[in-house]
Amino acid sequence: MRTDMRTNMRTDMRSEPGTDMRTDVDVLIVGAGPTGLALGIDLARRGVDALVVERADGLFPGSRGKGIQPRTMEVFDDLGVLDAIRAAGGGYPVGMIWQDGKRVGEHQMFDPAEATADSPYAAEPLMVPQWRTQEILSARLTELGGQVAFGREAVELTQDEDGVTVRFAAGESVRARYVVAADGGRSALRRALGIGMTGETVDPNPILVADVRITGLDRDNWHIFPPRGEDGAEDDGFLSVCPLAGTEDFQFVAQFPEGAAVDLSLEGIRKVVAARSHLAPEDVTEVRWASDFRPRAALADRFRDGRVFLAGDAAHVHSPAGGQGLNTSVQDAYNLGWKLGAVLRGGAGAALLDTYEAERRPIAADMLGLSTGVHRGEVRRGEATRQLALGYRESTLTQETRATPGPLRAGDRAPDGTLGGVRLFDTFRGPHWTLVAVGVELPELPELPELPELSESVSVVRGEVQESYGTGLFLVRPDGYVGWAGETSGGLREYVGRVGL
Repeated sequence: MRTDMRTNMRTDMRSEPGTDMRTDVDVLIVGAGPTGLALGIDLARRGVDALVVERADGLFPGSRGKGIQPRTMEVFDDLGVLDAIRAAGGGYPVGMIWQDGKRVGEHQMFDPAEATADSPYAAEPLMVPQWRTQEILSARLTELGGQVAFGREAVELTQDEDGVTVRFAAGESVRARYVVAADGGRSALRRALGIGMTGETVDPNPILVADVRITGLDRDNWHIFPPRGEDGAEDDGFLSVCPLAGTEDFQFVAQFPEGAAVDLSLEGIRKVVAARSHLAPEDVTEVRWASDFRPRAALADRFRDGRVFLAGDAAHVHSPAGGQGLNTSVQDAYNLGWKLGAVLRGGAGAALLDTYEAERRPIAADMLGLSTGVHRGEVRRGEATRQLALGYRESTLTQETRATPGPLRAGDRAPDGTLGGVRLFDTFRGPHWTLVAVGVELPELPELPELPELSESVSVVRGEVQESYGTGLFLVRPDGYVGWAGETSGGLREYVGRVGL
């Protein structure tokens, strides 16, 4: 069970519920969280008529998903929001362990890493409160002509061969060619479709998370108060207080014994602070948002039912440890967006959409295992949590034709770097494919006039040296993964025809 208490709700980027909305669209996205907003952005820049609806009267007001992993920063770079995201947040502070009112040691929250030419954002996760991330995504969606309709609670859907009709509690309905359920772990659409979730309780102990204003603690450390081992519900569990970058708030996290009642009020949080730290109750001056939950891990039995797709928490629910939930969810959207765009605007066959579940469900399963391992202290927050090594080598969209592949294989994430004096991420940015030619003789390059289907949808970049690529031709998908790799252009035409480029 999870309960939210929202106080002093931030009102930026809100729109009034009950306003007019389109009733016939290409794609209806249910849920205006990071998943739904990211998908809306990706579809809007592809010219797809998409509408985002949200049951609440405004954007989520809490900090909950505050970690932006390096791979998601690359996605945000492509979607045109990275500069705003980086300006809004900051790095994670060093953990400071307290005991009896004294600092007794530091704790490194993440294994060290360095940014490199091929992974420019790899140094560490970026901290941005979820409410701020969503405001930035919402502003970008609006900039691209997209719309969020608030106060729309989906209560029923029916689908046929041509589309889906979704009805809302107020009696309105929307007809769409495709629907994406991005409406969270308790997804009403997932339940309406009868899609089950398989999972486990990661930790039976309830956790309180809140955004608070607090005095008496510096903002240079993530303050950690281990359990004291004393009797009483307020004493029995850890407490952490983390300054939220770019704000005056702290994220307050406290664990309670199994079965304990969790008080989300200002007075309840003050009692926990007084019982578990050296701070006085009145040092907590304000509670801006609060929620409680029981950590669990669950995976939807399938990610698709006809013309309806599940994405984000509707498809997989994570422990917040390790910062994988929001990031995996945004990358669901990034995978699905270009495929919907290709089918709706690019002339690709509908079979392309079958690859969404085939590619994303195994990734989500792996990330659930990783999150659970981090929560239980079995896995460090290290290379795997950065999500840069994820890929789709086993996908039916992946074709490796070289007899001896180099360091980069079809299905892998396409690294950044400089080739022919051009930054690769600059070339990748946008809703197109990119043909990267490294160390290949120019006569062997495919001539675009001979491949007219490539002329408008593919950019070309070439050069002689790029260590992380090796040599060869690499056709990079719109989501930044290598779809096809070869020593020459032989087989490229067949691949292009197969994926409907």
